[in-house]
Formats: sequence, structure tokens, C-alpha cells
Amino acid sequence: MKRTVFGKRLVPLALVLGLVVGCASTPPEGAGDQNAEVTQAIDAAKAAIAKAKALDWIWRDTEKYLKQAEDEAASPEGQKSLAIKLANKARNQAELAVNQYYLEKAKVMFDEASAIQGLNANQTNALSDADKAIRNAEGRKAYDLLTPLMTEIRAASVQYEVVRGDSLWSISGRAETYNNPYQWPLIYKANRDQIKDADLIYPGQNFTVDRNPSAADAQAAIDHARNRGAWSIGVVEESDRNYLGGSLDLQ
Repeated sequence: MKRTVFGKRLVPLALVLGLVVGCASTPPEGAGDQNAEVTQAIDAAKAAIAKAKALDWIWRDTEKYLKQAEDEAASPEGQKSLAIKLANKARNQAELAVNQYYLEKAKVMFDEASAIQGLNANQTNALSDADKAIRNAEGRKAYDLLTPLMTEIRAASVQYEVVRGDSLWSISGRAETYNNPYQWPLIYKANRDQIKDADLIYPGQNFTVDRNPSAADAQAAIDHARNRGAWSIGVVEESDRNYLGGSLDLQ
């Protein structure tokens, strides 16, 4: 009887032990999905941080949040949800930093492009779209709009350093500028901040020359050059003042 009782008791005990061992060796339901989500969040944060570091434009605490996420994920007592939250925070910061980098670059290019006169319709539209992107804090979009625009604008202009004996007439007649001396008023107008008297320029001055003016601007310059009238060195002629639209700041 004792052996029978003992045997009856032994079977339930073995079943209980088997269940205990089974629970300890089987991951909770959904644990695999959560681990994959943690890995995905951390990998996304690493990729975003790599882009920010490549630009040398990363926030101070971003990598700290990534490290905390990795530690939380690796710890047996760690909380997967917290690891995901920290990784996402690191990724968001890195993405904001990258956007800020391109936004600052775009603002500089936008200011440069806005100061240039004679943009064609496509260039004006691109500039307008970039302005909207900047106002919406869409740094990369603004940068991508302005980069080809500035490449086009810069390719269409040259810098000319005045040497002794130069005049606007002679500079305009050079092959690398307009190859037409009658277009000298274009140089005058584009560099009005440096030139007070069109008949008086100085060695060492650097002028921007737009080699692709609009047909209307080129014709207006030629008409002014041909009909300017009498001139004197040291005097700003009324015809020059009218050509500039009355915007000349006399000293």
C-alpha cells in the first residue's frame, strides 16, 4: 500500500516539476516581436546618428540616449519599452540636428540668391519654393532646392578685380565678361554698393559680373550707355541716377 501511495504521489510531483521547468525555458508570448522592435529602434537611431556625425552637427545628449537604450536592452532586468523610447529619442534628436544643419546652410544660400538681380522665371520659382521650405523649417528640402540654383547662378557670374587703367567700358568689353563695352551699365548696377561714380573705379575693387543678364536688362544697359549724355569724373550724372532707379546713395 505504501508503494502504491508513494507512486501516486510521485506522478503529480513530476508533472509539477515538468511544468516549472517548461515555464522557465519558454519565452513569454510576444517577446520575440518586442526584441525585434528594440533592435529596429536602436539600428534606426544608430543610422540617424551616423548621418549627424558625418556633418559634425550632433546634439550633446543624443549619443547618451542611445547608450542608455542599448544598456536597457542588454540588461536582463531591462524594460524593452523604455529601450525603444530612448532609442527613438536619440533618433529624433539626430534627425532634428541634420535638418537644422541643412536649414542653416539653406538660409545662407537663400540670402545670397535673393540679393541677385535678373533671375529668370525658373530661378525665381525655385527661390520662392525654397523660401517656403525655410519658413516651414524643412531644411533638407530647402537645401536641395537651393543647391542647384546656386550652382547655376554662380556659373553664370564671374568676379573681376579692377587693375590700374580699367574702366567699366573696358571691363565690359572683355571676352570673359560681355564682350560688348556698351553693356558696362550692367556692371555699374550690379555693384552700386561699391561704385558711386560710374566714371571712377579703383584698383583692387572686386566686381560681380552676371554673364547671363535678361535680354531686357542687356538692352536697357546698352540704351543707357548710348544715350547717357555728357559726363564728368567725380560727378554722378542725373542719367545714371535715373538708370539706377534713383537708388544711388551719394556720399
